[in-house]
Amino acid sequence: MGAIRGVVQNYAWGSLTDIPTLLGVTPDGLPQAELWLGAHISAPSTISGFGQESSLCDVIAADPESMLGGLSRTVFGDEMPFLLKVLAAAAPLSIQAHPSQAQARAGFAAEEAAGVALTAPHRVFRDANHKPEMIVALTPFQALCGFRSVEESAELFERLSTPATLGIAARLRSHAPEMALRLVVTQLLTLDEGASSSLVAEVAAAAKHFEAPEFVLVGKLLEFYPGDVGAVVSMLLNYVHLQPGEALCLPSGNMHAYISGLGIELMANSDNVVRGGLTPKHIDVPTLLQVVDFMPLPDPVVRASLVDGVSTYPSPSSEFRLSQVAVGDLPVLCEVIGPEVLLCTSGRVKVEPSMVDDAHLLTQGSASFVPAAVASYQLTGEGVVFRA
Repeated sequence: MGAIRGVVQNYAWGSLTDIPTLLGVTPDGLPQAELWLGAHISAPSTISGFGQESSLCDVIAADPESMLGGLSRTVFGDEMPFLLKVLAAAAPLSIQAHPSQAQARAGFAAEEAAGVALTAPHRVFRDANHKPEMIVALTPFQALCGFRSVEESAELFERLSTPATLGIAARLRSHAPEMALRLVVTQLLTLDEGASSSLVAEVAAAAKHFEAPEFVLVGKLLEFYPGDVGAVVSMLLNYVHLQPGEALCLPSGNMHAYISGLGIELMANSDNVVRGGLTPKHIDVPTLLQVVDFMPLPDPVVRASLVDGVSTYPSPSSEFRLSQVAVGDLPVLCEVIGPEVLLCTSGRVKVEPSMVDDAHLLTQGSASFVPAAVASYQLTGEGVVFRA
């Protein structure tokens, strides 16, 4: 076991203060969007031990059996199967989706064969893994997640009552839900520049006369991304307001965009993102349309099952599971079946392995890596720990 230090990603949409506050450090004036805690090759955490810091990727590579365990290696090979992040959004993220495993492998191989550099801004597939994910809110958290019912979307467009929005509503009602959403999203994202600008201006002018959250959001998105048709697409998606402890599970193909808030994000060990709008980054609409699952998602919010102070969230993937452990009067015993990352979000919690004398203390913002070779450990003290 060892303390790990994550890598901060300074994306433009990040908060100036949320991650520094969690870590107990002074803000540096740069937007801190994500804190990566894991062993993704592009930004591996460092792990402390034997008087030095080493890349977690290198430590795993040196002894994959002890670090990952036989079960994980059999299923996922000699790489860490998941990546834990802290995400802090002060501005909306792009409308995006993540590929399936087959799509990721094919896309990665194609870009490798074409000689596209891994760091190229227009690179889409940065690894050969899929990227199902979940996010648990630490603060009130807003997101767009999955398609709302076609009926609800049609009603929203009809309320705006412009020629263009009435036409969109009619198209939504003229087909089965999956086909209707595929048709409308494709038409919106493939409009030429003139038609797109005209539609966005028409929708924006109509939306500002309404106080419903969906219409207010259109205006907010256009403040950040003027003229972007993604603001119109937002009306097709579930607008979700999470309270602390609530979560979203996003399997491959889920169209989504985080709007604001601080959360714990856990995903398969991948950085594959296919974007369709609301971003200055590379947009690949044809690939996005191949990746997206156009079936409506009636209720995107998931809630944990609580047993003896441990809240366990349903996972959309076999690569990971996530629980929130409230440590208090009694020790919490944790059995280990594969590699783990522990992140403390409040209090002071002692981690004590059962087989070796290797106890150490977690405080707010600190994290530890637990190798699979640690058969079990117990948590004592008082605080909250997320266990990935």
